[in-house]
This record gives sequence, structure tokens and C-alpha cells, in this order.
Amino acid sequence: MRRRHALALPGLLLLPHGASAQEAYPSRAVKLVVPYPPGGTTDIMARVLAQRLSERWGQPVVVDNRAGAGGSIGTDYAARQAPDGYTLVMGNSASHGANVLLSTTPTYDPVRDFAAISMLAVVRQMLVVHPSVPATSVRELVALAKARPGQLTFSSSAIGGAPHLAGELFKLVAQVDILHVPYNGAAPALNALLGGNVSMLFGSVPTVAELSKTGRIRALAMASATRSSLVPELMTMAEAGYPGVEMDSWNGLLAPAGTPPAVIAKINADLIAALAGAEMQERLAKLGFERATGTPEELATHISRELVRVRRLIADAKISG
Repeated sequence: MRRRHALALPGLLLLPHGASAQEAYPSRAVKLVVPYPPGGTTDIMARVLAQRLSERWGQPVVVDNRAGAGGSIGTDYAARQAPDGYTLVMGNSASHGANVLLSTTPTYDPVRDFAAISMLAVVRQMLVVHPSVPATSVRELVALAKARPGQLTFSSSAIGGAPHLAGELFKLVAQVDILHVPYNGAAPALNALLGGNVSMLFGSVPTVAELSKTGRIRALAMASATRSSLVPELMTMAEAGYPGVEMDSWNGLLAPAGTPPAVIAKINADLIAALAGAEMQERLAKLGFERATGTPEELATHISRELVRVRRLIADAKISG
């Protein structure tokens, strides 16, 4: 009996903190921390994932919005929770990138304090301008900016977010002087553009694609290596003559460091299955997401590489928090 019992153990997901070895993960509700307010792209992705995992696991996956400090408050909270698989967190290019690099007193380490589970999706950024801006191409916009140094402005959802970094990267590559105007969230930044208070912004496809089709704003290019399936006619910045202006926003799932590898592997396999299939692909595409699931190692490597790239951009552009 002892021999059969020992052979059976590798097939079980052992739970820490006194849970029975016979309990398979998950045996109770799972909290999914979103370090941003409801309604943004990270929150939307989290709710899609929570619904699918709840159906698959037969347990509630509860979205817990803990906004503040550009995502740092909720991310720090998640890092300090028990590493048992029952607290997960949505990470992105800000929470696990620029936020920490721009802080003089970071409260968490985006690599050391987390166990990567999987990349979830990529959200591409579009360069759009107010209709009053007399530029119908990126080259015309650059010429205008050089003729009026410091007079054109671009808004963003926060210092260090993908839209802000895309703007700073554009300034470096095109060698133009454009004033950054940060707002507290994507909606205020977009409203500033719609109201003509700023000249342009780099906005996520889900946020600005439809508005560009109605003529309320003018789309000039994608700040990405490839075109978007939602706006396939829109060229990339490289195609427009400015290679290197690429700043996709990404969403990934992570857990506190020390979460058992068997639990990480279970969640990874289940979320990949949950987001698979043509119907789910179509649903995500309509929301502006491009599914990019993979292994824990791939997400960890991506985070480390992006930290190096963003650290260099922050230094070159002299960005401060």
C-alpha cells in the first residue's frame, strides 16, 4: 500500500498551508488581481480569462481591482500574498516594466517577486492625431513637428505606460520635440485628444480604432512590427519610414514567487485551453487583443528583455517619474 501511495503522489497537485494532499487545485475560489480600474484593456482581458477558467475549474475566479500608482499598488499587494496559487495577478508592460524602473523606491521586483505563468495577449498601439492637425501621414507630422518645435503635444494614460513610451520612442527616432501631457487613465487622455486639447496620442487599437473610422480622429500608423487585423489598411511606423517605433502593450498572468511548479503548470495548461479555439480567437480579436499564450519561461524571458529595452529608452529619452 505504501508503494502504491508513493507512486500516486506525482499525479496530484499538493497544496501548501495545511491543505489535504487529496485536494486537486483549485479546491476553492481564486482571486485574480487587476492593478487597474475596471474598464481598461487589462481589466477586460482579466474578466474574459476569469470567466473561462471558472467554467473550466468549477470554482469562482474573482476579479479584484486594486488600482493606484499606475498599477504598482495592486501588483505589490499580489507579490505579498501566499504563494499557493489562490492569488494571481495580471501583469503588463507598465506594472512589470517602466513603473519599477521609474520609481526611486520600488516596492517589488518584477522578476524576483513573481512566478510567470503565461503571456495572454498583445495590444497594439496606433498613432492618431486630432483632425485639426494638418498632417495626413507620419512624414507630414514629423515635418510639422520640426517646423513647430515644442508646440505639438501628445497625451498618454500615465507616465511609463506603453502609450507614453511609444511617444518618447517616436520623438527619439524622428528627432522631434513634442510635449508630453500625461493624464490619469486612458479615457481622460483620449478625451483630451477628442476635445482638441492635445495634438496626438499613441492609443491602443481597442480604444481608438473605431473612432478613427468615424473621422473623429485620424490614424497615421501602427507602432508595432506588424499591422493589426482590425485595421489591416493602416501601415506600420517602419512602413511609414520610421523603423524601430514599436511599443506593443502586453498582458500576462503571474503568481507570487514560490508558487509550486505543479500549480503553475496546471494554470498554464488550463488557461491555454481556455483561450483556444476559433470562437475565442474571434472574441478576443473584436476586443482588440491578439492572443499570445506560451510557456512560463517565455513570459519570464520577455519581461527580462523588455526591462533592458525600456531601461535604455528611459535613459535616452531622459524620462522621470
